[in-house]
Amino acid sequence: MSYSFTLNNGVCFPAVGFGTYRTQEGGPQVIETAVRCGYRYFDTASYYGNEEMVGRALSQSGLPRDEFFLASKVWKTEMSFRQTREAFYASLNRLGTDYLDLYLIHWPRPDLTSDWKQLDLDTWKVLEELYAAGKVRAIGVSNFLPHHLENILEHCQVKPAVNQVELHPGYCQTAVRDLCRQQNILVQAWSPMGRARLLDDPVICRLAAQYGVSPAQICLRFLLQLGVMPLPKASSEERMRQNLDLFSFSLASSDLKALLSIPCTGWSHLDPDAV
Repeated sequence: MSYSFTLNNGVCFPAVGFGTYRTQEGGPQVIETAVRCGYRYFDTASYYGNEEMVGRALSQSGLPRDEFFLASKVWKTEMSFRQTREAFYASLNRLGTDYLDLYLIHWPRPDLTSDWKQLDLDTWKVLEELYAAGKVRAIGVSNFLPHHLENILEHCQVKPAVNQVELHPGYCQTAVRDLCRQQNILVQAWSPMGRARLLDDPVICRLAAQYGVSPAQICLRFLLQLGVMPLPKASSEERMRQNLDLFSFSLASSDLKALLSIPCTGWSHLDPDAV
């Protein structure tokens, strides 16, 4: 892809990534098709249980490793100074690579009783060491709300480059976006179409007809114009290609406002401060 985001450490990522959550249900051909369609950024996690499949599919693509951008995450039960390092190298082994392009803390707290602030800092310290050692090109967090992120920012040596959160029309995460913009942290959006619930939304369908694109393309273009990197997933080649075709049109400011005004729709109800 010729469109990209530049992180606060100078690393460039493609403007659109491919989310791999539950892609193992479709088998490695899902990843193979995504590569053929032009995706080069793949987002996975130890929790997804598909790192081995993703790594094998990319390896068998015939393209060199440095053409791909691989991101993974450390899960709640793997956090701590000791366990995070082990989890990272286990992910490397499953993915069949000797480095990652991005490594994230998947959630800010594993439960409601532990000292999550210190646990996050201990885990972040490991990410900083892996970054300094050149084992990962950028480090960041996932599902961190402002109060979680501020804890890291107050104590870190290396500022997070990314915060990956649920974000889509109907769930715009204004406070998260504002803080990340102030701190030059790239926001990535998982569930960028609100678990497909937005594809029948009347505002989105009206705009799709107006611009001659799909409802999914409206959702993804909306995120790009907010400065957010979307991580769509799809199983069909047609939809994969549609989700990359986002640069031939631009939403008018009035249409952006209309999308920002959609009431809460498609939220997963996954709360970073809940069990």
